[in-house]
Amino acid sequence: MLGGMSKKEPLPKDWREGRRLRGWQLYQQGWKQKDIADALGVTEGAVSQWVRRAKKNGPDGLRHQPPPGPQPKLAEEQRAQLPGLLAKGSEQYGFRGEVWTTARVAVLIKQQFGVRYHPAHCSRLLRAAKHSVQKPAELATQRNEEAIKAWKEEHWPSLKKAEQEKRQIVFVDESGFYLLPMAVRTYAPVGKTPVLRVPLTYDHISAIGALTPEGRLFMQTQERSYKRPDVVDFLRLLLREIPGKLLIIWDGSTIHRCQAVKDFLAEERCCTHSPGTFACLCTRVQSSGRRLEPAQTP
Repeated sequence: MLGGMSKKEPLPKDWREGRRLRGWQLYQQGWKQKDIADALGVTEGAVSQWVRRAKKNGPDGLRHQPPPGPQPKLAEEQRAQLPGLLAKGSEQYGFRGEVWTTARVAVLIKQQFGVRYHPAHCSRLLRAAKHSVQKPAELATQRNEEAIKAWKEEHWPSLKKAEQEKRQIVFVDESGFYLLPMAVRTYAPVGKTPVLRVPLTYDHISAIGALTPEGRLFMQTQERSYKRPDVVDFLRLLLREIPGKLLIIWDGSTIHRCQAVKDFLAEERCCTHSPGTFACLCTRVQSSGRRLEPAQTP
């Protein structure tokens, strides 16, 4: 009997591997290569090859070796260049908008290295380059970084002196919101584009808000646009909520410079500051705050 594998030997996953290992065991037991070939149903040349491999690399040389995968299309030095190319931004390569997609990366690789990649395979390259799918933060295109820096370094310190006069600094601005239908994705038969009925007119909500440097947020909304009297009403409500004198910082909008607002501020405990670059300072703010409601008349 040829016998089986030793209990100490792990069971091979491939029967051919087991045959090679068994042949090596028989050879070590003194069997001739011709007898091993007859016993295992292989050629004597195959046994001779097994013996050479086992003598050179030990029994591990007879174990199953998975076939090597396909060679990467990009060389290591080319892969190392990819993060630097991506850092230049997609607009540098003729795309519109600073957004990288796998389809754009495939075009970039074709342009720079002459190698064709399917977009679906580019995700692996991006992960290897320590890139992940992210939602970009949004900044206004009108944003002027130099003006912002100058305002922070030159104007803001002088405005902070208002605290010595026991004035509360408040940033005030207005905005509008349209209730637009959400863009959705749905499954539909190939070649038949689904149609969603949406209104041509959208509901509109106007908002005015005040934010203190400490993070206190006061807001008011209404369904019509804010006019001059509405701004005065909001300031009146704001004064009711914040004790003491105020330094209001807002932009140079016409409703902020109208006579009705000036007259109200002159009568009350407020002074204002309208930096020319204030509109460029605005970014999205998410904070919990208080909604101001008009006082109820009896």
